[in-house]
Amino acid sequence: MTGNGRRRFSPSLSLRTAAALGSACLLAGCGVIPGATGGSRGPITVMTWAPQDTRATNMPGMPAMGQAYARWVNSKGGLNGRELRVLTCNEGNEPAAAAACARRAVQEDVVAVVGSYSQNGRAVLPPLEAAGIPYIGGYGITDEEFRSAISYPVNGGQAALLAGNGIQLATSCDRVSLVRPDSVEGARLPHILNSGLAQGHHRTAADIPAAEDAGEYTDEARQSRRRTGEDGGCVTAALGAHTANFFDSFRRLPPDGRDVKVASVLGSVDQPLVDRTGGANGPFEGAYITGWYPDAGDERWNPMKRVIREHAFGDDRIDPADAGVQTTWIAYTVLTKVVESLGRDKVTAGTVSRALSRGVRVHTGGLTPPLRWRYEDMLGTPGFPRIINHKVTFQVVRDGRLVAQRNGFVDIAPTLRDAATL
Repeated sequence: MTGNGRRRFSPSLSLRTAAALGSACLLAGCGVIPGATGGSRGPITVMTWAPQDTRATNMPGMPAMGQAYARWVNSKGGLNGRELRVLTCNEGNEPAAAAACARRAVQEDVVAVVGSYSQNGRAVLPPLEAAGIPYIGGYGITDEEFRSAISYPVNGGQAALLAGNGIQLATSCDRVSLVRPDSVEGARLPHILNSGLAQGHHRTAADIPAAEDAGEYTDEARQSRRRTGEDGGCVTAALGAHTANFFDSFRRLPPDGRDVKVASVLGSVDQPLVDRTGGANGPFEGAYITGWYPDAGDERWNPMKRVIREHAFGDDRIDPADAGVQTTWIAYTVLTKVVESLGRDKVTAGTVSRALSRGVRVHTGGLTPPLRWRYEDMLGTPGFPRIINHKVTFQVVRDGRLVAQRNGFVDIAPTLRDAATL
């Protein structure tokens, strides 16, 4: 024990224990020495990756949250008495660096990649598939996360957010303009949003493609406002890290007398962004936001906030209002439940995957519906067959804070099924 009551893992003690138990096994005829590779008492090694220090999207809070979670778990004696070892990797926002992270995970023989972010699903998932390493709680930014047999998502990804955003705006807006990436994946977003708008018998949104990495969007902002019609229109944007650039351009347009509201989805807009852009005096005041989880002020986040306060040691990379940090917390909650379900069995990539696929049920303290990844739990729609969490939340920015617009979760499964059949 350390002076603050935390259990300290001693390598020398582990070696002495392994040697003693190994001798006992030789006499008793058991096969694997606990603590050795593939055994049952050595550290449980996982990896969390995310882009850091790049010129595009950066999510440094996700690896930092993984490390804080490990410090918390290890201070309580580990997972089933085993140390949790978290490796981190800078995914770099580019395929070569992302693939290098995946290869390192294979080389390090991790039992899972947990709570990570990558826009390079085609680069990171094949190495994990070849090695049978589960991908637990990816951020939900790529289609591959909802197709790969080794992926166990904890949210419904971008598709769920756009479908939910359509439902949210259908009751609040007369006309809607959607500003989305001018890319192959971006081209399907209007279809999904329109499926949500249709739930309120709403006309389709004006589709405005835009560059993903522009510094300003004056032309797109002008076009989006014009195509909302008269008062009562809404402009929603899903440009990831560049959504703030778009709404900055939108705010700078000369007034034309019309009241046009703005909207977006979690990941493109979150509380840290609202804070950075002026809070109640910024462009997002009054904005409608669709999220995966309860708003950051909800008391169900208190256990995570306590762990951050006590085990992150003031690490300013970790913002409890950040959707990436929240996703990592939920993903590590899943890992903990899976390891607990294995009891005294070996913890390997294979046993973790089997436990997930055979129906271990994970309760996240109300941050999501109960999660389970059996075949019958999956939505099974074309393009997103592995979505198991098809619930979203409706939020709004009031006085500079993202708060619940509507209590509880909204089930968007019917909307996603409709989108798949249109």
